[in-house]
Amino acid sequence: MTAGRYRVTVTINDHALIDGWWVDEVVARRKCTSWIGDHGSRAGARVTLTDEETGARLTDWPDPE
Repeated sequence: MTAGRYRVTVTINDHALIDGWWVDEVVARRKCTSWIGDHGSRAGARVTLTDEETGARLTDWPDPE
């Protein structure tokens, strides 16, 4: 079950580490930024923000090459 439309996911080498859902996009974007700061220095880290209603990826860190 999800608690909102916006999902933030942290993966390490394509393995899920944490994720969460928020109703408010602004809150989800803040959490995304926070998790980049918390986990971005780990080797193989990726943080994504997805609009689960539309399927659009709103943020993908680091930028895909």
